[in-house]
Parts: sequence; C-alpha cells; structure tokens
Amino acid sequence: MRAILVKEDKSLVWSDVPEPTPRDGEIIIDIHATALNRADLMQRAGNYPPPPGWPEWMGLEAAGVVSWAPTGSKWRVGDRVCALLGGGGYAERVAVPADMALPIPAGISMVEAAAIPEVFATAYLNLILEGRMKKGETAFIQGGASGLGMAAVQLAKYMGAAKVVTTVGSDDKAALVRELGADVVINRKKEDIAAVLAQHPVNVAMDSVAGPNLGACLATMAHGGRWIIISTLGGAKCEIDARDFFRRGVYLIGSTLRSRSSEMKGQILESMREQLWPGFTSGKLKVIIHQTLPITQAEEAHAILERQENLGKVVLVVKE
Repeated sequence: MRAILVKEDKSLVWSDVPEPTPRDGEIIIDIHATALNRADLMQRAGNYPPPPGWPEWMGLEAAGVVSWAPTGSKWRVGDRVCALLGGGGYAERVAVPADMALPIPAGISMVEAAAIPEVFATAYLNLILEGRMKKGETAFIQGGASGLGMAAVQLAKYMGAAKVVTTVGSDDKAALVRELGADVVINRKKEDIAAVLAQHPVNVAMDSVAGPNLGACLATMAHGGRWIIISTLGGAKCEIDARDFFRRGVYLIGSTLRSRSSEMKGQILESMREQLWPGFTSGKLKVIIHQTLPITQAEEAHAILERQENLGKVVLVVKE
C-alpha cells in the first residue's frame, strides 16, 4: 500500500510502505479520507513522534470501510467507520483497535466523518470529562475558528453552556464562530483577552495557547474554575500568582489525548458517541470543512494550516 512519508528535507512523498498487520483486538480500515491537525505539523518537524506501536506516518483520524475484522468482532467487513488514531491516517489502510473506531453517524459523508474523531474527542475529553462542565456554566475556548475550536464551541453549547467565550485572529472568523454558537468573540489582535474575560468569569477553559498571558487570564476565573491546558502554541513559560489558586479555588489541569492508552481512548469515544451522535444525526452539531484535497497534495494541505488560513478542517481524500 501507499502512505505519505516525511523525507529528510521535510518534504512529503506518496510512497510504498508495508501493509498493516493487525494485532489482537484490531481491525483494518480501508481509508477514504483523513483530516489534518496541528499535531501533524509538529510531527513533520520532528517534534511530536507517534506513540509506540503506531505507524511512523502522520494522521490522527480517518474514515473508511472495514476491510478485515477478527472472528467475534463487533465490526463486520463493509462497515462504514471513523476512527481515532495514534498515527497512520495518511495512508490507504490502517490497523486500529476495534474500540477506537465508531460508526459514522447517519447523514454524514466520509469526508465529514474523517474530521470528527480527533477534534470532537479532544473537546469532549477536556470540556466534559476533565473540565466537568455543567449546564449553565461559562466556557472559554482558545482559537475558536480552528477545526478544534469550532468543534469545542458547538460541543459546549450543545452540552448546555450558558455562555461560550472564544478567541479568533480576524473579524471574518468572528462572524463564523458566532454562527456556531459563540456568545462572546475576542479578536486577540485587537483586544486584551484577560480584560474581556474579567467581564465574563469562566467556569471551564480549554487552552491550546498558554503563553505569557496565562497568569492574567487565570486571575479572572470564577471560583472553582477549571483551566485545561492542551498545548502551548503561545509559549510554554508564564508567570502565575499562586494566590489566585487558593483565593478562587482554581484548578489548572494539563491534558493530552494522544498519549492515553487505547483502552482509555475507547472509553472516551464510547461516552462521546452516546452523548454527541444524536447531535450529528439531528444536524445540531456540524462538521465544518474548509477544503478537501487529494492525498497526493498533502504539502499544499499542510501549507494551509501553516498559514492559518483554514476556517474549519482540511481533509485529504484517499479514495473517492
């Protein structure tokens, strides 16, 4: 089969690779589409290797058709599935633990399904499971116009947040995230994020930025607030006044989905399916696709993310 490999000069090539060999409890999926994530850019740069046991090529989520399943599996050959991966989505086939695959919601295309697992599982894990968001609370999401941000904004509203606050980098992006349910949209290039948050005390935050502004933002949280850091796109170092923790009873939580065990990921996905799949089938939750490209144009797809041009997910089509 073929997959996208990273050459020494960091260019991407569609190359021959070995067929996947399933281990106990795994199925094989013929991939129709795979969606990009910022982690792919980090892996390409050599800064985010896949967990042990996963292919070296990129791709954290995919959709396709089951081409092989062991006797007694809950899956059958021909089942349409989307899957959360530790790696290996930029390929024609992938072996994946059966519990990390999900049935594609009714009415959702392969391209849309490929863009569900990573971002919605990340948002669900951090806002609902780690952040313990309750109905009526205020949620804050950094980067509301990214693929992850759009999923998180919708998820927060769908799960009962009274107010969703988010950041964007331009006014045109602000209009789109408002359509998806954001109540307060902060243009990070024009406004002081912490000053705006002080007017809207946050109960739960999903932060992919961190950086030097983190301390000021934490100081604005509602009592008992949960601030979940999932990445450090704005920088890994900041100054925090420790008094804000005990004065406000604030929790600062670090979280990542990729490094968790397959068993834990399966549990997260099953909980997410129970809670969110009705939202996809009813149309209350939407998969926002910015652009689709053939897998052989992975370089161009990466460039879109690097330039931060995307409003939603970029998807690579492997098989029509």
